[in-house]
Amino acid sequence: MRARIKICGVMRPEDGVLVAEAGADAIGLVFYERSPRYVSPERANEIIEALPPLVTAVGLFMDAAPDKVKDILGQVPLDLLQFHGAESAADCERHGRRYIKAVGMAGGDPWAVAKRHPQAHALLLDGHAPGAAGGSGQAFNWSQALPSSHRIIIAGGLGAGNVAEAIRQTHPWGVDCSSAVESSPGVKNGRKVAAFCEEVHRVERHTGHRFTG
Repeated sequence: MRARIKICGVMRPEDGVLVAEAGADAIGLVFYERSPRYVSPERANEIIEALPPLVTAVGLFMDAAPDKVKDILGQVPLDLLQFHGAESAADCERHGRRYIKAVGMAGGDPWAVAKRHPQAHALLLDGHAPGAAGGSGQAFNWSQALPSSHRIIIAGGLGAGNVAEAIRQTHPWGVDCSSAVESSPGVKNGRKVAAFCEEVHRVERHTGHRFTG
């Protein structure tokens, strides 16, 4: 099973098309207003409308009030939710959608989060500290033992130069990249996106990567 590719922090319709055509399986739309990559529901709809078919739209939230998440879901046709804060399982499950739970690996415990979120569709392991926002470009120690009870998505500090090693060490379901493929926050760089996606595909061809979770 190949590693899926998610490019997060997409802010422009043309960038959604760019990353999809480069080979990304999913895009991340950030609804955390303090993030430099925040998008309004109106802009999110423009981005999704421009996407080619079969590309997953993931909405990222961080400790958002349930009514706010509900309001955005009423406006934006998201395929999957991603929760980056201290949300409980009940908080994540109340919306009746499949969700990804992020884990800050700089002091966080993915095993504990897996136990608290048995219904999570996947765990996204990022390099930041627990309770901090993602997109910081921080990597974590990939040699850590990772839960086998959930699909794992590796994020944090990934780029074309190191994603192959991350895949070799962790055998993830997917990889997630944001800042390393940008010209500036939220502005994706076509050359960097293409190099990242090609490197993921290259390591699969040469190592026969298989998801083991």
